[in-house]
Amino acid sequence: MYNETITFYSKTPPNKGVPEKFDISFWEENRTCGDDLKVYITIEDDSIKDWSFEGDTAIITTACASIFGESIVGMKVEEIFELGYSYIEELIGMPISDRRRQASVLGLLTTRNALHKYLNDEKKDNFDDILKI
Repeated sequence: MYNETITFYSKTPPNKGVPEKFDISFWEENRTCGDDLKVYITIEDDSIKDWSFEGDTAIITTACASIFGESIVGMKVEEIFELGYSYIEELIGMPISDRRRQASVLGLLTTRNALHKYLNDEKKDNFDDILKI
C-alpha cells in the first residue's frame, strides 16, 4: 500500500523526539483520524535550523511529518507558508488518498502554525489552507 520511503520513515523517523533546545513548539491535532503532533523548531537568521516532532500518529502522518521536517532544514521561514499538499506528495513520491490527505499534511500544518506563533502575526492555518496549495 505504501512505498518503501513511507515504510522506512514510519518505522524509524530520524527527527522524532524532543530536543534540548528549541525556539518554538506547537501542538496540533487531526480530529478526522485522531492523530496529534507537536513540532519543535529552532530558527537562526530567519531560517529553519532544526526541526523535530513527537505525537500519537498513524503511519502516514509519522512518515510524512518526518520527511517534511528533514526537507525544510535550511529553508527561510517565509518559504514554509508557500508549501502545501503538492509539496508533500512530491517529497514522498506518491499521491495520498483523499481519506488520508489531512494526515499527510499534519506536520506541515503544525509547522506553519508554529511559525505564525513565532512571528506573532495572529494567523492560524487550517487543513483547507494547506490542501488547496
